[in-house]
Amino acid sequence: MSEQGWQGFLDAEGGGDWVVLHGGAVAVFRVASMVEGARLAGAVAEVPGMEGALLTLADGQLSVRLTRGVFRLEERHVEVARAVSAVARAHGVTADRSLVQEVSFAVAARPDAIDVGFWRAVLGYDALADDNGVDPLGHGSTFWMQDLDPRKTLRHAMHVDVSVAREQAEERLAAALAAGGRIVDESSAPGAWILADRAGNKVCIAAWPDGAPGLFWSAEPS
Repeated sequence: MSEQGWQGFLDAEGGGDWVVLHGGAVAVFRVASMVEGARLAGAVAEVPGMEGALLTLADGQLSVRLTRGVFRLEERHVEVARAVSAVARAHGVTADRSLVQEVSFAVAARPDAIDVGFWRAVLGYDALADDNGVDPLGHGSTFWMQDLDPRKTLRHAMHVDVSVAREQAEERLAAALAAGGRIVDESSAPGAWILADRAGNKVCIAAWPDGAPGLFWSAEPS
């Protein structure tokens, strides 16, 4: 459970199908039908080392997530990813990195007001780390707790993090700007941008960790 795991995954050969998001390594494979997707899912499930993985079958696609958290990626997951990709190729199925994304909610508060237990309880989520919670079904967004500077008068805030493939970040940024958003902070670009809608609600588009190895970037609401 360290940066070494996901950085090694990014550096390894043969991982072109995979995007490393906040939640870990993910590949989305396009399938012609639910039946084809179910067959592929069955074959993927038989790959050694898939314990703890998450498979999600939807209309036209099968999503394969190797872990629920980026810091849970291990050296062994490189071979697992290669094996999954090989199974997909054998089924005549290709991956589409443009479909891969993860949305998470950052719940920010001053250190004396952080209440991760409340958010797990109210959402019905499980603990993955000390500061977050995950949907046990794998359907909903994750949440994580973020400190606010205790010197600031603001006591609480929330923002949305959108983690995408490194080559998709600027396209997503352009779409958000075209839809009326504005850039609040681009000091960490091209690793991440903070945007806001017209009402001032903030969202972070992040290529981290897929496109910014070693940069643990987060937006602090203000």
